[in-house]
Amino acid sequence: MSELVKNRSEILFLYDVTDANPNGDPVDENKPRIDEETGVNIVTDVRLKRTIRDYLYEYKKKDIFIREIRDEKGSLKTKEDRLKDFNDNPVEVIKNCIDIRLFGATTAVKDQTMALTGPVQFKYGRSLHKVDLTYIKGTTVMPSAVERRQGTFTERYILPYSLIVFYGVVNENAALIQKLELTEDDISLMLEAMWNGTKNLISGSKFGQMPRLLMQVKYKEGNYFIGELDKRIALQAEKTHEAIRDISEIKIDITNLIKALNDHTDRIEKISLKVDERIAFIKDGQSVSIQDALSGLPVESLTF
Repeated sequence: MSELVKNRSEILFLYDVTDANPNGDPVDENKPRIDEETGVNIVTDVRLKRTIRDYLYEYKKKDIFIREIRDEKGSLKTKEDRLKDFNDNPVEVIKNCIDIRLFGATTAVKDQTMALTGPVQFKYGRSLHKVDLTYIKGTTVMPSAVERRQGTFTERYILPYSLIVFYGVVNENAALIQKLELTEDDISLMLEAMWNGTKNLISGSKFGQMPRLLMQVKYKEGNYFIGELDKRIALQAEKTHEAIRDISEIKIDITNLIKALNDHTDRIEKISLKVDERIAFIKDGQSVSIQDALSGLPVESLTF
């Protein structure tokens, strides 16, 4: 069995979206979620967790508790129905379902409530820039049941471009107190799912998403972390932010991020890193590779 998670760690994840809808709002015509005050694109933590769950289930063959399962009548199973697959035993659920060990769950178990706070928590993802909401209309060849003589009109809202940052924390105390037995292998699989799962979102509304940067900062001791790593990076571009259409048109300023890591280097055990070749960085106003910027820190490459 893999070693249990004993220390705190932080996660920084950047990915971008081109001509797609990263997270539609079902009560607002499924439009991409946008902060009306700032024009920034918002992606919920639930969307990211869904990406992780789907990859772990479909590609790594891990059992997932929160997933769409239908009974013989075609009805969706509830959480309570799903618990019956584990004999209404929360211990068996935790042992078998990696998403419960990662993200927790709340449901009823024999007239009691199973309320597990996930050791892994993510803030909402936000784009590093204002986005341009675009409305696309089209037609279909096949007619609908209502109008059988001709095809129907289609419509969708997309973002021509959005570079999104997610920030998360792995809380070893939450795992220990709730006896979730979260392992280092679980975290490694989750990181792989964040990267490869994002690349594998190949559907009509999601195709066009690419992971650009994934960093896990693991600390030497529990109950300690720098905090707000997502606030320590910034986007630089020569054109207005709404006009950005590709990763090649921007650079990510990591000056404050590198400073924070260097200021706390004595508390850092390891930095795990994966970087897409198309993303560019600057530090103190100069172009730099992030690997060079991190020199002197204990860095290892993620190999998935």
